[in-house]
Amino acid sequence: METTYSRARARFASLCDYAASTLEPVVIHRRGAEDVALVSAAELRSLLDTLHELRSPRNADRLLTALERARSRQTKPQTVDELRREVGLDENA
Repeated sequence: METTYSRARARFASLCDYAASTLEPVVIHRRGAEDVALVSAAELRSLLDTLHELRSPRNADRLLTALERARSRQTKPQTVDELRREVGLDENA
């Protein structure tokens, strides 16, 4: 969603509700200044966490490989317990 600064001022509460409920950014165009975006705090935390994980080339490679595998549907779905056992996080393994 995009809006002008004037409209954003008039509808600020509803724009905050929109950003929080949809996790979509609201781009606010400002005359004579750089545009800004209104995002939910949860979405911002998620984006920052992802950026942190992608800073490490090894983590980035692992995440992108996992994403590619998931999109290709070459692996069968697993439960969380099965995955924990597979990667050695299950205390009973």
